[in-house]
Amino acid sequence: MFTGIVEELGTVAAVEDQGDAIRLGISATTVLEGTGLGDSIAVNGCCLTVTSIDGDTWTADVMQETLDKTSLHGVRPGDRVNLERAVTADKRLGGHIVQGHVDGVGEVVSRTPSEHWEVVEVAMPAALSRYLVDKGSITVDGVSLTVVEAGDERFTVSLIPETLARTTLGTRQPGDRVNLEVDVIAKYVERLLPFQNPTSQDHA
Repeated sequence: MFTGIVEELGTVAAVEDQGDAIRLGISATTVLEGTGLGDSIAVNGCCLTVTSIDGDTWTADVMQETLDKTSLHGVRPGDRVNLERAVTADKRLGGHIVQGHVDGVGEVVSRTPSEHWEVVEVAMPAALSRYLVDKGSITVDGVSLTVVEAGDERFTVSLIPETLARTTLGTRQPGDRVNLEVDVIAKYVERLLPFQNPTSQDHA
């Protein structure tokens, strides 16, 4: 589990094509502290497993399912990526509950700068819109954000200078694809609703 608070901007060092998968090599420092083989690191919001560590570079295997449903299939050496280690029980939950399981890929529509923040509009798959509410949470490329306005196929978020400087969202431009993960609590509520009025036969 993650919190959507990016710890570090890493750099893609290598992308090795393996046919139905790729092996990513990522240069980083902070997220490698205390990290071992088999540990989880979120890369642009995708939970990946550390398969090797060599100095300041670690690798992860990305299977076809992940490539098909996230923006990782388009990464290239030199790209910057948002990184976060899996949260431990003694850490503060600074963002919200993030699984690292991408629900869909969105697209940056527009950026509107202000004096102290920037409003970003993102297009999303229509099927995800029911999970968004104004002032609710959404994860964009691994960053926990508050929804300003939730529409049927688009939503807006406001980015403070800290987020602009410390994550890839500071450089995303209209047309860029971003990984989206909706609030898992909303998905659980939706799943439970059909069972809220059990019949007497269910208790027999």
